[in-house]
Amino acid sequence: MTQLLHWYNDEHRHSAISFVKPAQRHAGLDAALLKARKDVYETARQANPNRWSKDTRRWHYESAVLLNPDSPPSKEANTELTAA
Repeated sequence: MTQLLHWYNDEHRHSAISFVKPAQRHAGLDAALLKARKDVYETARQANPNRWSKDTRRWHYESAVLLNPDSPPSKEANTELTAA
């Protein structure tokens, strides 16, 4: 289990947070990393515009990320929200 957690947090890049590692997100490093990626892609596009038929990848910072954005809230979550 520890190896899986290490892989998930420290090695894989998560698509919901613009392909940064969860550990980078938790450490607050993602905004600077995404800006640097955007700069690299824009520089490459300016140097060779024929390489891209569309815009470069959208390297943007996600301020809030939901675990299950498409699933409805559970009854327990609704109860907790109305009880507060």
